[in-house]
This record gives sequence, structure tokens and C-alpha cells, in this order.
Amino acid sequence: MPTLFILFGMRFCFYTEDHEPIHVHVIAHGIEAKFNLDPEVTLVYNKGLTSREVRLAKELIEDNEEIIRERWKAIFYPE
Repeated sequence: MPTLFILFGMRFCFYTEDHEPIHVHVIAHGIEAKFNLDPEVTLVYNKGLTSREVRLAKELIEDNEEIIRERWKAIFYPE
């Protein structure tokens, strides 16, 4: 499970056999949420993060969207 970054106690990652559309899993204290990046950053599911954590995770994904897209391409579509 490639980790993109860990911020504010939240781990932002991909699963190794993930699929389109581009999305990010956010894991904090054993709880997971998933966000799609297209057409905009959108919460797909939340298995227990607080509303504050969801808002923060969404902001962090939006702020790092270019890095996330580059890592997705590097991991799932290597040259």
C-alpha cells in the first residue's frame, strides 16, 4: 500500500491493485475514508472519520492534487 504522505495523523495512500478513477484512501486511527479526484475532490465513503477530519483530508488532497496525480501515474502507469 503506497503511502503518499502522513499529515495530522492521517495516512494518504493507494492500494497496490487500485483502479480508476484516481482516488485516495485516508486512514486515521484505524478508520478509513475514500476520496475521488475526478471531476473534483469528492468523498466516496467515510467509515468513521469526524466531519472535521473529512474536511481537513479534503483540503489536504486539494492542496496536493498534482502530487497525487503524478504518483498515481508513476505507480499504475510506469513508463
